[in-house]
Amino acid sequence: MSIIIIGAGPAGCEAAYRLAQSGEQVELIEKENETGGNLNNWYQLFPDRKSAKELNRLLRQNLNHPNIRVHLNCEPVKIIRENNSFSIDLNDGAQLQGEALLLTTGFRTFNARRKEEYGYGIYENVMTSVELENFLTNHQLQTSTGKKPERIGLIQCVGSRDEKICNFHCSKVCCITAVKQAVEIREILPDAEILCFYMDMRMFGPGYEELYREAQEKYNIRFIRGRLSEASENLSKQVMIKAEDTLVGKPIRMSLDLMILMVGMEPSEGTRQLATQLNLKLAPNGFLHTADPHYATNLTSTPGIFSAGCSTSPMNLTDTLTDARSAAIAIKEFLLSNRANTHKKH
Repeated sequence: MSIIIIGAGPAGCEAAYRLAQSGEQVELIEKENETGGNLNNWYQLFPDRKSAKELNRLLRQNLNHPNIRVHLNCEPVKIIRENNSFSIDLNDGAQLQGEALLLTTGFRTFNARRKEEYGYGIYENVMTSVELENFLTNHQLQTSTGKKPERIGLIQCVGSRDEKICNFHCSKVCCITAVKQAVEIREILPDAEILCFYMDMRMFGPGYEELYREAQEKYNIRFIRGRLSEASENLSKQVMIKAEDTLVGKPIRMSLDLMILMVGMEPSEGTRQLATQLNLKLAPNGFLHTADPHYATNLTSTPGIFSAGCSTSPMNLTDTLTDARSAAIAIKEFLLSNRANTHKKH
């Protein structure tokens, strides 16, 4: 019998490979037509600027393991728990049997249209950090009228730490993403003025603080502590913003040729749907509740159902892959225990 993994982003791919290497058969389910999840939208990784495509290629190569079977364009439509096994019906008519179930359903990026005051989807020169990655991949950045932008503003915490939209959590990676993208913009536009508006700069990972310092000292990125309060558009399609520099206590009014919204993480639709379907607990932030925040982060409220990666909380890519390996170990221990008990009964 197999282990069934739902979600073939980085966490699902890594967990599948580790379990396959340990001798387990793995059924990996992905609703999209390719694996990789949100990693497919990224140009370079932080803090070392490694190519996202390179890592994605490695994860996909690992799925060629003979113990892994990948189901693309597939979603579970029915999940039944019978004794110590799971039976899952897929939307393509296939039925899978598994001894354990791992949820690696990842995250979705915040829909910036919900912050109407920022004008996303209304003003032509407002885009999200995810959309910016496509421009960075193509090594070009221009305004909606085809002009080279002279002043660019990156706005932090869009959809995170925001009581108005009931997202109280920090998405963890937005700060370092803004630093990375600001540096990449500078490399494309060496003469542009680049500003980053932040609440707090949370540089928690190895190499993050160093990249932050380098952005200021080497790349001349200007960081302003203050949250945007209002945005509008003038006749030239520039974005007019109002903010406050809280370090000096002065209001700011300026025009931007481009405004980049650093959108945070929210639980994916798949996470919410499976939590309802499997009667799993959710944490206050809407992500999957883990059995213990210190010692059992891969265990859910139901034995035999495990979770990894951003289905449980916002994580950077390094922590996601580490968490996937941890989940593989937890599942292996669970299976060995179950099989030993079954053997004793017989």
